[in-house]
Amino acid sequence: MANQSWTHATLALQLLRIDPGLGGICIRARVGPVRDRLMAMVDPDARRLHPAISDEALFGGLDLSATLASGHLVQEQGLLATPGTLILAMAERATTGLAARLAVALDKGKNHTLVALDEGAEPDECLNPKLAERLAFHVDLSDCCLADLTDAVITNKNAIAPRAVTMSGDITAQIARIADNLGIDSMRAPMFAIRTARAHAALNGRGTVIVEDLEIACALTLAHRATRMPEPETGEEPPAPPPDQESQNNTEESFDLPDELLLDAVRALLPDNLLDQLTAQKARAGRGNGTGAAHKGNRRGRPLPSRAGRISDGARIDIIGTLRAAAPWQTIRRNATGRAGLQIRPADIRIKRFEEKSDRLLIFTVDASGSSALTRLAEAKGAVELLLAQAYARRDHVALVAFRGTDAELLLPPTRSLVQTKRRLAGLPGGGGTPLAAGMMTAFEQAIQATRRGLTPTIAILTDGRANIALDGKADRKQAATDAQQIARVLRAHGTDAIVIDTGNRPEPALRNLAQTMDAAYLPLPRADAERLSKSVATALGD
Repeated sequence: MANQSWTHATLALQLLRIDPGLGGICIRARVGPVRDRLMAMVDPDARRLHPAISDEALFGGLDLSATLASGHLVQEQGLLATPGTLILAMAERATTGLAARLAVALDKGKNHTLVALDEGAEPDECLNPKLAERLAFHVDLSDCCLADLTDAVITNKNAIAPRAVTMSGDITAQIARIADNLGIDSMRAPMFAIRTARAHAALNGRGTVIVEDLEIACALTLAHRATRMPEPETGEEPPAPPPDQESQNNTEESFDLPDELLLDAVRALLPDNLLDQLTAQKARAGRGNGTGAAHKGNRRGRPLPSRAGRISDGARIDIIGTLRAAAPWQTIRRNATGRAGLQIRPADIRIKRFEEKSDRLLIFTVDASGSSALTRLAEAKGAVELLLAQAYARRDHVALVAFRGTDAELLLPPTRSLVQTKRRLAGLPGGGGTPLAAGMMTAFEQAIQATRRGLTPTIAILTDGRANIALDGKADRKQAATDAQQIARVLRAHGTDAIVIDTGNRPEPALRNLAQTMDAAYLPLPRADAERLSKSVATALGD
């Protein structure tokens, strides 16, 4: 029996040939015979892209060698100039810029189809979500082996045009309800489901969408976009329609199909670890991207496209870029000056640019109040030590702020020393009130100092959210919440990245609102041990 993911992958390729407007497919699989077997079914004329592809290769540009040889301007076409299938290898490594360019190309509707090969090994290593949203299908072949595969011949001999397939308005409304039940807020999802249902019907030579088309469409396009697990309905079944209505529906392939049956078709494809995956995705959707801030310069770092500039101390000239800028004007300049040879003007000069990342500072802000303070501190200590063990590889610094009683204390200044960390974390008494605002203020002060020293700070707040001490030290629960919200707005205005980790037994709405005010990731982690806490923080930071 064929693996279900394999069956869906081969079916998706057939549907893409029927309707290129479906955007494409993301195939999550490592390099191997399974992926090779599937890629053999892709259009052999497909053009291949790589994550570091240049704008000239995508959109076209000056053909430098031909221009210099012929003496007149020669343009070369880019890969996006003609419609067709594009294959993006190592899609999980695609930069935000490349993802944006490909997304724009797909949005223009010029019959481009993208096959994104996601080779990520961890849940947080995945295709850019903005680009993935433009692709109708997503399949995971990680669990497939050669014994599970069946040969699939992609043929459209019985197919008709998808535009010739009719669909009632009731089906469209039902697809929208299913998407809402799955927590999908993008309009592209139900639109892809509608197009998939029509394409599947067209693939089988049908002029009208039937129940089978609808079930397959929902399973292929909605399951991987779900953001919550739909609960099965326990209520009574709706009454049967009157005889006259039933006979009328049967004449036109009725869609009295309950929403629950379609949800079951989607629910069967939802991964068992959906909630963990969603936590990682929400964390990565925060402001931080897991690295230090990017600084542009002209000396070292990752190369960036060169820009026009002047020769000055420390500037490095991009020879190729300068020649490209000067080449189109050579004939005009030779005629104007009467001189032979290559003529370079100051306006042609292109300066190399580079981008390097600053070191990152992770500021743990730990709630040390209440009866369970010692447990939380032990978790934080273990998490800090686990993160510091990898600090040299990630160039991280770590600081620790503890708040209890009526004030907050900087327990550990920014450091990368594991020995110093263990010495400072040797013992800390707990108990008293919860001055959350004071802890946030102390962390913010450390973040400002870190920014002045060239570090990129991220604040990780570890608390159960029950703030009851105001910033002035008075026991006032209402004022304490107000003070915390005010500091949260300051953090957001300052652009400081933050993570809010809720350690309460139940998610605290006040903490969720606080995270929204800061534009921070919110992670509810009740009873989290040090290892899980460190992994969650690492995932939220994109490590």
